[in-house]
Amino acid sequence: MDTLIISSSILDNVVACTILNDLLGRKWDGRPLSFSDMVSVMPLQNSHPSTAVERAFRILEFLDCTQRAWNISEVSRRLSLPKSTTHILMLTLERLGYIERDPATRTFVLSIKLAALGDTVLKTTPLAIMALSPMRSLAHSLALTVHLAMQEKEQAVYVQKVEGPGFIRFDTYVGKRTNLHCTAVGKVLLAYNSPESQRHYFSKIVFTRHTSRTIDSVSPLKRELLAVSERGWAIDDQEEELGVRCLAVPVRSVKGLVAAALGVTGTVTQLPEQVIEKVVHALKQTAALVEASQGRAVQTRSAERRPAAQH
Repeated sequence: MDTLIISSSILDNVVACTILNDLLGRKWDGRPLSFSDMVSVMPLQNSHPSTAVERAFRILEFLDCTQRAWNISEVSRRLSLPKSTTHILMLTLERLGYIERDPATRTFVLSIKLAALGDTVLKTTPLAIMALSPMRSLAHSLALTVHLAMQEKEQAVYVQKVEGPGFIRFDTYVGKRTNLHCTAVGKVLLAYNSPESQRHYFSKIVFTRHTSRTIDSVSPLKRELLAVSERGWAIDDQEEELGVRCLAVPVRSVKGLVAAALGVTGTVTQLPEQVIEKVVHALKQTAALVEASQGRAVQTRSAERRPAAQH
């Protein structure tokens, strides 16, 4: 009998154990998995040892940034991964509880388990903690849902959320990613990027058109971002979802750089055009409170590090 030896230089030790355990007894298109099927999910001899990990995270990030369920073939095509690789990785992620499958459609979405991990990390970031109390006050006074978002590569990520009073709820949560070009928080973050970062974004963006109002090309987006930087706030006027309007302002770090975007979300009835000026003013006041909290925290840490005076 031939003996197969898989070197640790080929497989990431942790991922290998998980994947190989899943390979045993599994079938692909009604037949037993062949050796080539197994190898397709593993890194090549001269590739980075964590290729399997990277591919798994690409799948998770893809599912996170889209708003519908996907089947294995669709994910394989979108990410340009071998179908057998995608199949094995997604079944492994499902077995570990990080994605869920709809048996009727054979499509996958992220699970609550994964959302819980992100929720814990993001809610404990210093800025998210400092912003929580002022955000609660803002949500109560305006009767609107309040979000705090930070930029992660070419997307915005919600790091804090306070629901507005009443029965209206929006499909957002801490850890959710959203596009920059069609959201108020995204436009704020993008508008205050460096020119180099903006050029990089424009070279990579694929405009997802959610409604007839969504900006879908670079030139109008550039004009919009210039307006945002000049007036100090951004609006999403039914660009991501019809019937929903959002406003956002920047939140700066102690160094004066834009660290996050603070925004409110409501229906067009909750947030009519005639109250926009008033809401923007309230947003800016709340952002100033968050910025002041950061400044006090820095002063406190500096005082704690300062050596005691000699007597």
